[in-house]
Amino acid sequence: MTNTVAIGIQWGDEGKGKIVDLLTPDVDVVARFQGGPNAGHTLVIGDQKTVLNHIPSGILHENTACLIGNGTVVDPFHLVEEMDTLIKAGIPVSERLKISERCQLILPYHRALDAAREAAKGKDKIGTTGKGIGPCYEDKTARRGIRLIDLKSDDLNARIDANLEYVNFMLVEYLKAEMISREDVDKALDLARERLLPLAADVPLILQRHIKAGDSVLYEGAQGSMLDVDHGTYPYVTSSNTVAGAALAGLGVGPGQVDEVLGICKAYTTRVGSGPFPTELYNAEGMNCPSGKHMAERGQEFGATTGRPRRTGWFDGPVVQHAVRINGVTGLAITKLDVLDGLEEVKLCVAYELNGERLESIPACCNQLDAVVPIYETLPGWSENTFGATSMDQLPANAVTLLKRIEEVCECPIAMLSTGPDRNHIIHLH
Repeated sequence: MTNTVAIGIQWGDEGKGKIVDLLTPDVDVVARFQGGPNAGHTLVIGDQKTVLNHIPSGILHENTACLIGNGTVVDPFHLVEEMDTLIKAGIPVSERLKISERCQLILPYHRALDAAREAAKGKDKIGTTGKGIGPCYEDKTARRGIRLIDLKSDDLNARIDANLEYVNFMLVEYLKAEMISREDVDKALDLARERLLPLAADVPLILQRHIKAGDSVLYEGAQGSMLDVDHGTYPYVTSSNTVAGAALAGLGVGPGQVDEVLGICKAYTTRVGSGPFPTELYNAEGMNCPSGKHMAERGQEFGATTGRPRRTGWFDGPVVQHAVRINGVTGLAITKLDVLDGLEEVKLCVAYELNGERLESIPACCNQLDAVVPIYETLPGWSENTFGATSMDQLPANAVTLLKRIEEVCECPIAMLSTGPDRNHIIHLH
């Protein structure tokens, strides 16, 4: 196992948790480089399913070091709740987890701002998770953020007071919402000081020591590339960079310390929340194509963090090809192939049409992307069951044809293929 970045290359929810968990036994370090509690991956501990938002899934492996990098934002209440859930299950979290001392803290006023802004936008809302991610990243950029290491700072109280004065003005006077008390903020700070500060560490130093020792590192991202604040469907994006390059800044490593980029995507497409979705077939607001409903129901398409039903549609080649380019993806990991079982035909979007012009790549303008017409190739489906297949010769010929066409359209080889939720439901290709 080399040093690998594992990222989603659609709009999130691509099955990263399973792929990362599958790779983890072969690595020495799993390092999370961006996002916050808006991400979610499901782990199975015994017969109990657990959704983690901050903590890398490598936490279940005894010999794997888990790091949360400076590119992430951390909610003290949420992270401690995750830690306690794992501790109750017998996982020694404090022995395996380190948190960058440079991590920004999500405080109660960030969540309040997030919720009040979304409520004020009404039907024009972005569709955030309401976890305070955006306001926290805003404070980071505006240089008024509070980092984990700042809990030791002499000027912390003055900075918190200044932040509260600004936030409460916005909440009460502008957004007509309730103000946040200093007591609420102090509870979060006290919890972080008690439970998180002892885990604070110089993450770049730890990583360099591992890399120099010849250890392998798995750099783990959250959300998906199409939610990247620069390269995604702006403004319907998250508040951080979700692409592979963010691993460098979000952990403090150099370009020469990444060997591979594994791009994870479904054999179809899903999206949660607002924003353009050219190949959409089904959603909770009334679009109900039989093929899209088939994917939503068989794929159990509900967000691990939000619980919201996902919008579903055909595989979007231009989207994945765009993600392959901006991430330098060296291999694809295709998930949920089995969800397509039983469809008479399967469609693959290979390009778009806009005002009579064929587009081979996605337009940067969201309104234009919303207006494009997908150009599909229609391939025969299959009635055979691919669930649980562990080798290519177990797949029906039509499924293999689809996969080969995906490789051609996306200009990237498939390295892994997931055919079910269990760890052994996997096919290694390259």
